[in-house]
Amino acid sequence: MEKIKVGVVGATGMVGQRFLTLLENHPYFEVSAVAASARSAGRTYEEAVGARWKMATPMPEKYKNMVIIDAADTAVMAELCSFVFCAVDMPKDEIKALEEKYAKAEIPVVSNNSANRWTPDVPMIIPEINPEHAEVIIDQRKRLGTTRGFIAVKPNCSIQSYVPMLTPLRKFGIKQVVATTYQAISGAGKTFREWPEMIDNVIPYIGGEEEKSEQEPLRIWGQVENGVIVKANAPLITTQCIRVPVTDGHTAAVFVDFENKPEKEEILELWKNFSGKPQELGLPSAPEQFITYFEEDNRPQVNLDRTLYGGMGVSVGRLREDSLFDYKFVGLSHNTLRGAAGGAVLNAELLYRLGYIN
Repeated sequence: MEKIKVGVVGATGMVGQRFLTLLENHPYFEVSAVAASARSAGRTYEEAVGARWKMATPMPEKYKNMVIIDAADTAVMAELCSFVFCAVDMPKDEIKALEEKYAKAEIPVVSNNSANRWTPDVPMIIPEINPEHAEVIIDQRKRLGTTRGFIAVKPNCSIQSYVPMLTPLRKFGIKQVVATTYQAISGAGKTFREWPEMIDNVIPYIGGEEEKSEQEPLRIWGQVENGVIVKANAPLITTQCIRVPVTDGHTAAVFVDFENKPEKEEILELWKNFSGKPQELGLPSAPEQFITYFEEDNRPQVNLDRTLYGGMGVSVGRLREDSLFDYKFVGLSHNTLRGAAGGAVLNAELLYRLGYIN
């Protein structure tokens, strides 16, 4: 099969680097262009990144001599690739403008950025949970005046550590959720070498993260109505988001109340059998088991469990009844794989198989 040519916009940053490692031998997609800021444009990828390569594996040889294109030059990018992944570090209004510029140049955008997550006709997708939200792309194209171009986004990395577990339980009428997330430093695009202040430290604040963690699940659980996504009006979610000295992996401690309290065995069975469109279609990045439950009291653990199914599976443990809420549990997801670049690649695989990317 002839692979689809893809560009990575924001290729020099941590998420951009992760995109490149994931796409090195992808069965559907072939990286044909790398783009970054104007200050990096014209340099080879190896020259531009230099000592700032943050992945555990070496920089793939195939990217080292690729010449970086100015991310603003959509005309050149349109000649080189059929769609792009976007992971840029810019102010939100500039990101929105850049992503729309690509879409209007008939280059579909699968974004890791938060700027368009609340644009009413931009789907924000966790492929196992709300693939039907891709339907709004038809209406988005009408607004943009495009035939191929569109923007699709993935949600915040932290919500992947608890939203998958809550989703199959919505049938019992979730009333309220309390979640505290313990988030790795790679969520800030950092390593311990760059952020020594995080060693032996906990920071009880991550700017903007709590609002995202409370509101984005409602959009994921929302409905497509008249060409836009209308967010769900329940449950009530309150969160605290804490930065902890972990390289990769976001952990969530979750408390939940129901209208109709299920039995513990019902919950475990629903988690075990929860799968979606990625598993049905056999998408390359899809985990065979979306949610893995650990019976051990000391699991899931970041070091042991964040790379389940290549980092695309999520894990959960310590499900038990609570003295104030109906149940509590602990969830874990890999924030730069399932939560960031890997989740975006899975989105692109889904959109390709559904016919939105060609």
